[in-house]
Amino acid sequence: MKIMAFESTCDETAVAVVEDGRKILSNEVFSQAKLHAVYGGVVPEIASRCHVESISLLTERALNAAGLERGDIDAIAVSYAPGLIGAVLVGVNFAKSAAAALGVPLIPVHHIRGHMAANYLAYPELEPPYLCLAISGGNTLLVDVRAYTDMQIIGATRDDAAGECFDKTARVLGLPYPGGKAVDELSRGGDDQRYAFPVAHVDGNPFDMSFSGLKTAVINLVHNAEQKGEALDRAGLAASFTRAVSESLVPRTVQAARKLGRDTVVAAGGVAANSRIRADLQAAAEAHGLRLFIPPLSLCGDNAAMIGAQAYYEYQSGIRAGSELNAYATMDL
Repeated sequence: MKIMAFESTCDETAVAVVEDGRKILSNEVFSQAKLHAVYGGVVPEIASRCHVESISLLTERALNAAGLERGDIDAIAVSYAPGLIGAVLVGVNFAKSAAAALGVPLIPVHHIRGHMAANYLAYPELEPPYLCLAISGGNTLLVDVRAYTDMQIIGATRDDAAGECFDKTARVLGLPYPGGKAVDELSRGGDDQRYAFPVAHVDGNPFDMSFSGLKTAVINLVHNAEQKGEALDRAGLAASFTRAVSESLVPRTVQAARKLGRDTVVAAGGVAANSRIRADLQAAAEAHGLRLFIPPLSLCGDNAAMIGAQAYYEYQSGIRAGSELNAYATMDL
Protein backbone atom coordinates (compact mmCIF):
# COMPACT_ATOMS: atom_id res chain seq x y z
CA MET A 1 0.00 0.00 0.00
CA LYS A 2 1.49 3.30 -1.14
CA ILE A 3 0.53 6.28 1.02
CA MET A 4 1.33 9.89 0.15
CA ALA A 5 1.68 11.87 3.37
CA PHE A 6 1.72 15.57 4.21
CA GLU A 7 3.24 17.34 7.23
CA SER A 8 2.92 21.10 7.89
CA THR A 9 2.41 21.50 11.63
CA CYS A 10 5.25 23.98 12.19
CA ASP A 11 8.01 25.34 9.95
CA GLU A 12 8.80 22.36 7.75
CA THR A 13 6.73 21.64 4.67
CA ALA A 14 7.04 17.94 3.95
CA VAL A 15 5.63 15.42 1.50
CA ALA A 16 6.54 11.74 1.34
CA VAL A 17 5.47 8.44 -0.14
CA VAL A 18 5.69 5.42 2.16
CA GLU A 19 4.96 1.80 1.28
CA ASP A 20 3.28 -0.52 3.82
CA GLY A 21 4.29 1.68 6.73
CA ARG A 22 7.93 0.63 6.61
CA LYS A 23 9.58 1.65 3.34
CA ILE A 24 10.34 5.24 2.31
CA LEU A 25 9.89 5.73 -1.42
CA SER A 26 10.45 9.48 -1.17
CA ASN A 27 10.71 12.05 1.60
CA GLU A 28 10.85 15.70 0.55
CA VAL A 29 11.28 18.43 3.17
CA PHE A 30 11.49 22.19 2.77
CA SER A 31 12.80 23.82 5.94
CA GLN A 32 11.95 27.43 6.72
CA ALA A 33 14.63 27.71 9.42
CA LYS A 34 16.56 30.46 7.63
CA LEU A 35 13.40 32.52 7.18
CA HIS A 36 12.56 32.42 10.89
CA ALA A 37 16.13 32.71 12.20
CA VAL A 38 16.08 36.50 11.99
CA TYR A 39 13.15 36.52 14.45
CA GLY A 40 14.68 33.98 16.82
CA GLY A 41 11.72 31.63 16.45
CA VAL A 42 8.84 30.57 14.24
CA VAL A 43 6.48 33.33 13.04
CA PRO A 44 3.15 31.55 12.43
CA GLU A 45 1.96 33.78 9.58
CA ILE A 46 5.23 33.41 7.69
CA ALA A 47 5.15 29.64 8.24
CA SER A 48 1.61 29.36 6.85
CA ARG A 49 2.41 31.39 3.75
CA CYS A 50 5.53 29.36 3.04
CA HIS A 51 3.55 26.14 3.28
CA VAL A 52 1.10 27.48 0.70
CA GLU A 53 3.95 28.44 -1.62
CA SER A 54 5.85 25.16 -1.42
CA ILE A 55 3.45 22.27 -0.84
CA SER A 56 2.38 21.78 -4.45
CA LEU A 57 5.95 21.72 -5.79
CA LEU A 58 7.04 19.34 -3.03
CA THR A 59 4.18 17.01 -3.96
CA GLU A 60 5.45 16.78 -7.52
CA ARG A 61 9.00 16.20 -6.27
CA ALA A 62 7.83 13.42 -3.95
CA LEU A 63 6.00 11.67 -6.77
CA ASN A 64 8.97 11.97 -9.11
CA ALA A 65 11.47 10.83 -6.49
CA ALA A 66 9.32 7.76 -5.81
CA GLY A 67 9.05 7.03 -9.53
CA LEU A 68 5.25 7.02 -9.33
CA GLU A 69 2.27 8.49 -11.10
CA ARG A 70 -0.74 9.97 -9.33
CA GLY A 71 -2.75 6.84 -10.05
CA ASP A 72 -0.25 4.71 -8.12
CA ILE A 73 -1.18 6.34 -4.81
CA ASP A 74 -3.51 4.20 -2.68
CA ALA A 75 -4.24 6.69 0.11
CA ILE A 76 -3.49 10.18 1.36
CA ALA A 77 -2.37 10.90 4.93
CA VAL A 78 -1.96 14.18 6.76
CA SER A 79 -0.85 15.42 10.16
CA TYR A 80 -3.93 17.24 11.45
CA ALA A 81 -2.95 18.00 15.08
CA PRO A 82 -1.33 19.44 17.11
CA GLY A 83 0.54 22.42 15.70
CA LEU A 84 0.33 26.03 14.57
CA ILE A 85 -3.27 26.20 13.45
CA GLY A 86 -2.69 28.18 10.24
CA ALA A 87 0.18 25.93 9.25
CA VAL A 88 -1.75 22.73 9.97
CA LEU A 89 -4.70 23.99 7.93
CA VAL A 90 -2.54 24.27 4.81
CA GLY A 91 -1.58 20.60 4.92
CA VAL A 92 -5.07 19.41 5.86
CA ASN A 93 -6.80 21.32 3.08
CA PHE A 94 -4.26 20.26 0.47
CA ALA A 95 -4.52 16.63 1.58
CA LYS A 96 -8.32 16.70 1.46
CA SER A 97 -8.17 18.07 -2.07
CA ALA A 98 -5.63 15.45 -3.13
CA ALA A 99 -7.69 12.59 -1.69
CA ALA A 100 -10.83 13.86 -3.39
CA ALA A 101 -9.09 14.35 -6.73
CA LEU A 102 -7.52 10.88 -6.66
CA GLY A 103 -10.58 9.16 -5.22
CA VAL A 104 -8.57 7.51 -2.44
CA PRO A 105 -9.03 7.31 1.36
CA LEU A 106 -7.87 10.17 3.60
CA ILE A 107 -6.09 9.15 6.80
CA PRO A 108 -5.68 11.67 9.66
CA VAL A 109 -2.56 11.22 11.81
CA HIS A 110 -1.67 12.77 15.16
CA HIS A 111 1.71 14.49 14.84
CA ILE A 112 3.25 12.81 17.91
CA ARG A 113 2.08 9.39 16.78
CA GLY A 114 3.96 10.15 13.59
CA HIS A 115 7.15 10.91 15.50
CA MET A 116 6.91 7.54 17.22
CA ALA A 117 6.37 5.79 13.89
CA ALA A 118 9.62 7.22 12.51
CA ASN A 119 11.26 4.29 14.27
CA TYR A 120 9.30 1.81 12.13
CA LEU A 121 11.02 3.22 9.06
CA ALA A 122 14.49 2.83 10.57
CA TYR A 123 13.98 -0.49 12.36
CA PRO A 124 11.85 -3.09 10.53
CA GLU A 125 12.07 -5.41 13.54
CA LEU A 126 10.40 -2.94 15.92
CA GLU A 127 6.87 -3.86 16.97
CA PRO A 128 4.69 -2.91 19.95
CA PRO A 129 4.46 -3.18 22.85
CA TYR A 130 7.09 -0.71 24.03
CA LEU A 131 7.60 2.38 26.19
CA CYS A 132 8.12 5.58 24.21
CA LEU A 133 9.76 8.82 25.32
CA ALA A 134 8.31 11.45 22.99
CA ILE A 135 10.29 14.69 23.27
CA SER A 136 9.77 17.66 20.99
CA GLY A 137 9.35 21.41 20.98
CA GLY A 138 5.75 21.25 22.13
CA ASN A 139 5.44 17.90 23.89
CA THR A 140 7.24 15.78 26.47
CA LEU A 141 5.47 12.49 27.07
CA LEU A 142 6.01 8.96 28.35
CA VAL A 143 3.69 6.71 26.39
CA ASP A 144 2.86 3.05 26.82
CA VAL A 145 2.44 1.84 23.25
CA ARG A 146 0.39 -1.34 23.59
CA ALA A 147 -0.33 -1.70 19.89
CA TYR A 148 0.19 0.42 16.79
CA THR A 149 -2.89 2.54 17.56
CA ASP A 150 -3.47 1.70 21.25
CA MET A 151 -1.50 4.12 23.43
CA GLN A 152 -1.72 5.46 26.95
CA ILE A 153 0.14 8.47 28.36
CA ILE A 154 1.65 7.55 31.73
CA GLY A 155 3.71 10.69 32.26
CA ALA A 156 3.97 14.19 30.81
CA THR A 157 5.39 17.60 31.52
CA ARG A 158 3.17 19.74 33.73
CA ASP A 159 4.34 22.94 32.06
CA ASP A 160 7.04 23.57 29.44
CA ALA A 161 8.16 20.93 26.98
CA ALA A 162 11.81 19.92 26.96
CA GLY A 163 12.23 21.29 23.45
CA GLU A 164 10.81 24.67 24.43
CA CYS A 165 13.30 24.80 27.29
CA PHE A 166 16.14 24.21 24.83
CA ASP A 167 14.86 27.00 22.59
CA LYS A 168 14.53 29.50 25.47
CA THR A 169 18.02 28.62 26.73
CA ALA A 170 19.45 29.17 23.26
CA ARG A 171 17.73 32.54 22.99
CA VAL A 172 18.99 33.83 26.35
CA LEU A 173 22.51 32.75 25.35
CA GLY A 174 22.21 34.55 22.04
CA LEU A 175 22.51 31.35 20.03
CA PRO A 176 21.00 31.08 16.55
CA TYR A 177 17.69 29.44 15.71
CA PRO A 178 16.96 26.52 15.78
CA GLY A 179 18.08 26.55 19.39
CA GLY A 180 18.20 22.85 20.21
CA LYS A 181 20.95 22.10 17.72
CA ALA A 182 22.94 25.18 18.75
CA VAL A 183 22.81 24.26 22.46
CA ASP A 184 23.85 20.69 21.65
CA GLU A 185 26.87 21.84 19.68
CA LEU A 186 27.94 24.35 22.34
CA SER A 187 27.53 21.82 25.16
CA ARG A 188 29.94 19.30 23.66
CA GLY A 189 32.94 21.35 24.75
CA GLY A 190 31.63 22.19 28.22
CA ASP A 191 31.86 20.91 31.78
CA ASP A 192 28.44 19.51 32.69
CA GLN A 193 29.18 20.04 36.40
CA ARG A 194 29.96 23.74 35.97
CA TYR A 195 26.54 24.96 37.10
CA ALA A 196 23.92 23.39 39.38
CA PHE A 197 20.45 23.37 37.84
CA PRO A 198 17.26 21.92 39.36
CA VAL A 199 15.80 18.57 38.38
CA ALA A 200 12.13 18.80 39.33
CA HIS A 201 10.13 16.08 41.09
CA VAL A 202 6.38 16.33 40.66
CA ASP A 203 3.89 15.31 43.33
CA GLY A 204 1.16 12.89 42.33
CA ASN A 205 2.87 10.99 39.53
CA PRO A 206 6.52 9.92 39.54
CA PHE A 207 6.55 9.91 35.75
CA ASP A 208 5.34 13.50 35.30
CA MET A 209 7.94 16.19 34.64
CA SER A 210 8.40 19.93 34.94
CA PHE A 211 10.85 22.16 33.08
CA SER A 212 9.66 25.69 33.92
CA GLY A 213 11.90 25.89 36.98
CA LEU A 214 14.92 24.82 34.96
CA LYS A 215 14.14 27.42 32.29
CA THR A 216 13.79 30.12 34.93
CA ALA A 217 17.04 29.10 36.61
CA VAL A 218 18.94 29.43 33.32
CA ILE A 219 17.41 32.83 32.55
CA ASN A 220 18.13 34.15 36.06
CA LEU A 221 21.72 32.91 35.95
CA VAL A 222 22.41 34.60 32.63
CA HIS A 223 20.68 37.87 33.58
CA ASN A 224 22.43 38.06 36.96
CA ALA A 225 25.82 37.56 35.30
CA GLU A 226 25.04 40.28 32.76
CA GLN A 227 23.94 42.74 35.46
CA LYS A 228 27.08 42.11 37.50
CA GLY A 229 29.38 42.17 34.49
CA GLU A 230 30.54 38.62 35.21
CA ALA A 231 31.77 36.29 32.48
CA LEU A 232 29.71 33.20 31.84
CA ASP A 233 31.13 29.80 30.94
CA ARG A 234 28.71 29.41 28.03
CA ALA A 235 29.80 25.90 27.08
CA GLY A 236 29.63 24.83 30.71
CA LEU A 237 26.17 26.34 31.05
CA ALA A 238 24.93 24.53 27.94
CA ALA A 239 26.41 21.25 29.15
CA SER A 240 25.04 21.65 32.68
CA PHE A 241 21.61 22.55 31.35
CA THR A 242 21.56 19.56 29.00
CA ARG A 243 22.59 17.26 31.84
CA ALA A 244 19.65 18.53 33.92
CA VAL A 245 17.21 17.85 31.08
CA SER A 246 18.63 14.37 30.54
CA GLU A 247 18.44 13.60 34.26
CA SER A 248 14.74 14.50 34.16
CA LEU A 249 14.04 12.29 31.15
CA VAL A 250 16.23 9.20 31.24
CA PRO A 251 15.68 7.81 34.77
CA ARG A 252 11.91 8.26 34.44
CA THR A 253 11.96 6.44 31.11
CA VAL A 254 13.78 3.45 32.58
CA GLN A 255 11.58 3.40 35.69
CA ALA A 256 8.42 3.53 33.58
CA ALA A 257 9.58 0.70 31.33
CA ARG A 258 10.41 -1.50 34.31
CA LYS A 259 7.12 -0.76 36.07
CA LEU A 260 5.15 -1.66 32.92
CA GLY A 261 7.25 -4.74 32.26
CA ARG A 262 8.44 -3.42 28.89
CA ASP A 263 11.82 -4.62 27.64
CA THR A 264 11.84 -2.20 24.71
CA VAL A 265 12.26 1.58 24.90
CA VAL A 266 11.78 3.98 22.00
CA ALA A 267 12.68 7.67 21.75
CA ALA A 268 11.05 10.03 19.28
CA GLY A 269 10.82 13.70 18.36
CA GLY A 270 13.20 16.55 17.64
CA VAL A 271 14.86 16.52 21.08
CA ALA A 272 15.77 12.86 20.49
CA ALA A 273 18.46 14.25 18.18
CA ASN A 274 20.36 15.66 21.18
CA SER A 275 23.69 13.85 21.50
CA ARG A 276 23.79 13.83 25.32
CA ILE A 277 20.26 12.48 25.67
CA ARG A 278 20.92 9.80 23.06
CA ALA A 279 24.11 8.72 24.84
CA ASP A 280 22.46 8.68 28.27
CA LEU A 281 19.52 6.65 26.98
CA GLN A 282 21.91 4.16 25.41
CA ALA A 283 23.92 3.80 28.61
CA ALA A 284 20.80 3.38 30.73
CA ALA A 285 19.33 0.81 28.35
CA GLU A 286 22.51 -1.24 28.45
CA ALA A 287 22.70 -1.02 32.24
CA HIS A 288 19.13 -2.29 32.65
CA GLY A 289 19.00 -4.82 29.82
CA LEU A 290 16.56 -2.86 27.66
CA ARG A 291 16.35 -2.75 23.89
CA LEU A 292 16.60 0.87 22.71
CA PHE A 293 15.44 2.33 19.42
CA ILE A 294 16.16 5.96 18.48
CA PRO A 295 15.52 7.32 14.98
CA PRO A 296 18.46 8.48 12.86
CA LEU A 297 18.91 12.24 12.97
CA SER A 298 17.22 12.60 9.57
CA LEU A 299 13.96 11.24 11.03
CA CYS A 300 13.99 13.01 14.41
CA GLY A 301 12.75 16.33 13.08
CA ASP A 302 9.41 16.94 11.38
CA ASN A 303 9.01 15.00 8.14
CA ALA A 304 6.17 13.42 6.20
CA ALA A 305 7.58 9.89 6.01
CA MET A 306 6.80 9.39 9.70
CA ILE A 307 3.20 10.46 9.03
CA GLY A 308 2.95 7.95 6.20
CA ALA A 309 4.35 5.22 8.43
CA GLN A 310 1.77 5.72 11.18
CA ALA A 311 -0.99 6.24 8.62
CA TYR A 312 -0.59 2.67 7.41
CA TYR A 313 -1.43 1.33 10.87
CA GLU A 314 -4.23 3.85 11.39
CA TYR A 315 -5.71 2.66 8.10
CA GLN A 316 -5.40 -0.97 9.17
CA SER A 317 -7.39 -0.13 12.31
CA GLY A 318 -10.18 1.46 10.29
CA ILE A 319 -9.34 5.16 10.68
CA ARG A 320 -10.63 7.31 7.82
CA ALA A 321 -11.62 10.96 7.37
CA GLY A 322 -13.76 12.87 4.94
CA SER A 323 -14.15 16.45 3.78
CA GLU A 324 -15.19 17.40 7.32
CA LEU A 325 -11.64 16.86 8.65
CA ASN A 326 -10.39 19.95 10.45
CA ALA A 327 -7.03 21.09 11.83
CA TYR A 328 -6.42 21.43 15.58
CA ALA A 329 -3.82 23.38 17.51
CA THR A 330 -4.03 20.97 20.44
CA MET A 331 -5.25 17.41 20.77
CA ASP A 332 -4.66 14.52 23.14
CA LEU A 333 -2.53 11.70 21.83
